[in-house]
Amino acid sequence: MIDDAIRVLAGDCTVIAENADREEYRGRVTTIVKPDNTVLVHDADGYQPVAWLTRADSVSSDRTGDFTLVAKKDTQTLRIAAHDQDGFAHYPTSAAGTPVGDCPDCGGALVRSSDVTCVSCGDRYGVPADAMIRDDRCDCGLPKMRVERGLAFSICLDRGCESLDAAVKEAFDREWDCPEQGCDGELRILRRGGLIAGCEHYPDCEVGFAVPAGVIDGECACGLPTFETASGIRCLDATCDRALDGTLEADSAADD
Repeated sequence: MIDDAIRVLAGDCTVIAENADREEYRGRVTTIVKPDNTVLVHDADGYQPVAWLTRADSVSSDRTGDFTLVAKKDTQTLRIAAHDQDGFAHYPTSAAGTPVGDCPDCGGALVRSSDVTCVSCGDRYGVPADAMIRDDRCDCGLPKMRVERGLAFSICLDRGCESLDAAVKEAFDREWDCPEQGCDGELRILRRGGLIAGCEHYPDCEVGFAVPAGVIDGECACGLPTFETASGIRCLDATCDRALDGTLEADSAADD
């Protein structure tokens, strides 16, 4: 479903903002109430609202006669009372983002902000922050995305169609031994908050490493793989204090 509507209230209003101080304004203003309860009061000047409340805990309104609106968040209160109402309306809204294709269900535009969303039907697909949306399509009609988790995977936007977790698990489950001294376990690919390589003997062994965004390019001196990431080469164990330089030098010598 598409997101809840944006409400728009316009008229000659008194606006009272109460926080540590009390500020009062009056004028012909337009008030916008977003689906997340963010309230913005705009006048004729500039782009910045004269008063606002971000993601209010509650927004109540009364349209009996001229409208009133009260928004509250913690100790902040924003009150708007119309002396002369010019209009009240509500309009459907969606996330706005970079166009990445067309929705196979309704033909609407797919856009990427934090997620990928259809601006027409509201279908939403969660994508990793580092994912690149590709031009090629899955058999289901959705675009594919390129995500680096040890390898570069090309999978569907819809996790119900193709699962990144399943792809990484197929490639790397039990691929590495647990580095904990005295532990004979192997690292499993698991979902614990994020995607991790964790010891199969958990909770007896609590070793676990977040799988980084990058591709494997070698092996660290500790025995775990190294990843080429956007910020440089790093070990699977982000806290590893063993010298990667020594590993790389050994590799160079072997090549010679």
